[in-house]
Amino acid sequence: MNIKAQRNGFVALSVCALAGAANADISTYSEDFESLNAASPTALGDAGWLVGANVFDSTGTNFLYNYFSFPAPNGGAAFSAIASGEGGMAQGAQQLSVYNDYNNSDHGIGNRIEANVFREYTVGAGDAGVWTFAFDAKLGNLEGASTAVAFIKILDPNNGFQLSGFQSIDMTNTPSEWTGYSMDINVDSSMEGHLFQIGFWSVASNFEGSGVFYDNLNLSYEVPAPGAVALLGLGGLMGARRRR
Repeated sequence: MNIKAQRNGFVALSVCALAGAANADISTYSEDFESLNAASPTALGDAGWLVGANVFDSTGTNFLYNYFSFPAPNGGAAFSAIASGEGGMAQGAQQLSVYNDYNNSDHGIGNRIEANVFREYTVGAGDAGVWTFAFDAKLGNLEGASTAVAFIKILDPNNGFQLSGFQSIDMTNTPSEWTGYSMDINVDSSMEGHLFQIGFWSVASNFEGSGVFYDNLNLSYEVPAPGAVALLGLGGLMGARRRR
């Protein structure tokens, strides 16, 4: 599927246009990648991971085209792989490696490719509350002008898939030692039917390295206390933080 999309008003954010079939309602989720078959090229896609990309010109400001959504590959030159031997005691034998789409020949003409690896859900009537996405990360072969981001996105399919909520952590300078992170976002009742995504992207050009390793992913939920004050910001944004 190759879908042209309008760039939204956020200079550094991406618009995932029409995505693949979303899981019904948001659900809590944990993954340490230990049980996935690293020898299977479909292991990540079979586990519910999707990929897609937004492409910009060499300045990174002018949107050109995108392609969404496809089952995440395990290995090869594009998007994602199950890695081994990169973990510490807490990460075990297998980790998720996220990198750019090096199958896209636009690397060779200097266009900037934002490659997304993510999970997607549809916001249900009972999903209002605070959702927390926590994970461990470790710098891979990210080099040159490449950047990396972890994100939560909420997209409104009735409004051109514009962002109705967004939270992110810049992973470009994550240490080469495993570090824990988490971020929160508020989902309210007005978002029912919107798409909810958690995941990671890299932006790269000229075939520069872009890899970051992730592990111990956890999406959790907290029901807001009665009478809690509404959070301010786009779609009820909260904060991002490094776990101590």
